[in-house]
Amino acid sequence: MSTKKPTELTPEKFEGLKTTEVPDYAAGVKALTSSFAHLYEEMGIPKAMRLLNKMNQKGGFDCPGCAWPDPDDHRTFMAEYCENGVKAIAEEATEKKVDEAFFKKHSIQELGDQTDYWLGKSGRVVAPMLIEEGQTHYRKISWEEAFQLVADELKQCETPHEAVFYTSGRTSNEAAFMYQLMVRKFGTNNLPDCSNMCHESSGSALSATVGIGKGSVTLDDIHEAEVVMVIGQNPGTNHPRMLSALKQTKANGGKVISINPLPEAGLVKFKDPQNPVEIFGKGTVISDLFLPVKINADVALLKAITLLMLAQEDQEKGSVFDWDFINEKTAGVEEYLNDLRTHDYQQLVKESGVEESLIKQTAQLLIEKKKIIICWAMGLTQHKNGVGNIQEVVNILLLKGSIGKKGAGTCPVRGHSNVQGDRTMGIWEKPPVAFLDQLEKKFNFKPPHDHGYDVVESIEAMYENKVKVFFGMGGNFLSATPDTSYTAQGLRNCNLTVHVSTKLNRSHVVHGKKGLILPCLGRSEADIQNGKPQFVSVENSMGVVSSSEGKETPASKDLKSEVAIVCEIGHRLFPKDSIQWLAYSKNYDLIRDAIEAVIPGFDNYNQKVRKPEGFYLPNNAREADFSKLPGGRAQFTINTVPKWQLKKGEYLMMTIRTHDQYNTTIYGMHDRYRGIYNERRVVLMNEQDMKEAGLKKNDVVNLTSHFNGEERHAAHFLVVPYPIPSGCTATYFPETNVLVPIGNRADKSQTPVSKSIVITIEKA
Repeated sequence: MSTKKPTELTPEKFEGLKTTEVPDYAAGVKALTSSFAHLYEEMGIPKAMRLLNKMNQKGGFDCPGCAWPDPDDHRTFMAEYCENGVKAIAEEATEKKVDEAFFKKHSIQELGDQTDYWLGKSGRVVAPMLIEEGQTHYRKISWEEAFQLVADELKQCETPHEAVFYTSGRTSNEAAFMYQLMVRKFGTNNLPDCSNMCHESSGSALSATVGIGKGSVTLDDIHEAEVVMVIGQNPGTNHPRMLSALKQTKANGGKVISINPLPEAGLVKFKDPQNPVEIFGKGTVISDLFLPVKINADVALLKAITLLMLAQEDQEKGSVFDWDFINEKTAGVEEYLNDLRTHDYQQLVKESGVEESLIKQTAQLLIEKKKIIICWAMGLTQHKNGVGNIQEVVNILLLKGSIGKKGAGTCPVRGHSNVQGDRTMGIWEKPPVAFLDQLEKKFNFKPPHDHGYDVVESIEAMYENKVKVFFGMGGNFLSATPDTSYTAQGLRNCNLTVHVSTKLNRSHVVHGKKGLILPCLGRSEADIQNGKPQFVSVENSMGVVSSSEGKETPASKDLKSEVAIVCEIGHRLFPKDSIQWLAYSKNYDLIRDAIEAVIPGFDNYNQKVRKPEGFYLPNNAREADFSKLPGGRAQFTINTVPKWQLKKGEYLMMTIRTHDQYNTTIYGMHDRYRGIYNERRVVLMNEQDMKEAGLKKNDVVNLTSHFNGEERHAAHFLVVPYPIPSGCTATYFPETNVLVPIGNRADKSQTPVSKSIVITIEKA
């Protein structure tokens, strides 16, 4: 039974679970009806049609959801979006308001008793709100008071390192650049961001092996690939437009292999909503092979596949591996292959949990084909060996010479729409010296060089009373992070917590001695500065930078842009500064000129970003240029196979999203693609495991996680039988983030381990 405060965690109550057969396709008619239901509920159809006509269109605004790229050339009229993109814009452009009257009606305790879904559905925050120590309700304050409060609290820090500045992936390039500039001018590199919790393992692995922490492929590459392997990813829910790309892969004769503990409807079959014939028909079969790997057994599986490839290569040298590429472009292949030969193939098969016949079929496809792309997401990154998982992916691609060629390469599929751009703009606690040198040259001050806190280190520092001010630029920090109760106490220890937000979320309920909400413009809303419309820019998953300009009337006259908020605070922190903060806030072209002067790849930024299709940033891996790496070569790596020895009654748990969810935003209470309705407090279990544990469908259970002798508890979950490998379970986050230990993090990347948590289950 949990003893945590209700404001920290989602309420331990049930909503009325219903389950159906697991669907065997994604999208189709139900996606359309779901989309229009959300639009109708939040804003009405006329406004919705006006917005959808501009979303992801050239000259329009970028979807506030995922970072999947738009086509470079032709874009489908009124349909360059997916169901979850529609939900995202419906939430942002809702007519509902969280105003002064709302906060007078609802105390902090009352808000904490509500679900995350209820909080998000309350509407747009439309004015700055403050709660002070001892108070029970937020109250409205002026922007002038808000800006001065932030500046005063920051100036009271004994050192700049007593402040933490978090960034979510929604923040535009322009806002992110000015934000990091303000923070470094203040004197710290405490710039944690959401990358720390998701694809930091990707960046660490790729930087060390191919010289750039980004993927190497374009959208056209996916269309032209002979094999696309999708591993540890659920595109049907998290990146639905990827299904259209995979459909094109299939149309061009390519094969798709999906590897995941759970079967996902989107990787079974796709009924394209843009195709009137297909939407009512059978749809397109996406996966040619599905390998139901055990949780965190990916390295074992990949090594088993590669051993089969090696056996064929040994029979006829050059028949499988691209030795011209290997000899010219890579280093470490002999050490890697020698280590690979030490592994027992049958033992690897056993540890993977996958039928040997499927492993052999997968290996045969990779043996026969040359243009191979491997895509992944948090199913690979959020493990203790997350970096090793991705490095093992890279090993296969290097053996095949499948990097730096058309239709081949690495494809980490990013989450929020500008999470990659934020890092490019300098949102990083470990900034490169070259970046800092350019910053100093442009702005004539000495930026700090010491590494700052990442997300986990920030939480620990707050918990240990080393941080006085927490500033969150977007996002829902509390619900996104591990060890919820620990994180909540850290936030409460701060003198001031600030959240720049569009909508209400649980992070507003758990605040410091003073809590401040600063409401900002959404992507679809017009940004008028000094009487002139402004646009911002974003970078998608494949390195394309494009403009985003909203046209809608803002939800309130009291909203400010993220750029304006940062620049106003910067002006108050440094009123006599040579950096003209207010000038930047009035003309975003000046910010882009500054970005051009500091960051490589942004030559003629203001001109190129005005091209309707945007422009590609340089990508050395895309060009098979590994000159930044030791010896100028891509690096093979040796990665260990994780060894799990679970005791009787223990399971590995991974946290996942529902289909009615994007990151921490809960759009609805259903997980349609898994046949689960009206409930989030569920644990998906293997039926044989249930039988052995004496559990039945819909039994109420309590979950306990175990790490280094510590226990963490989450109460009141319903058991749902599901096709998941034995010994594995799945639950939704943020409900079970409380079970993720703060001290359990990935080697090298520090990413919280949210996908392989040892738990026990007992009846309530």
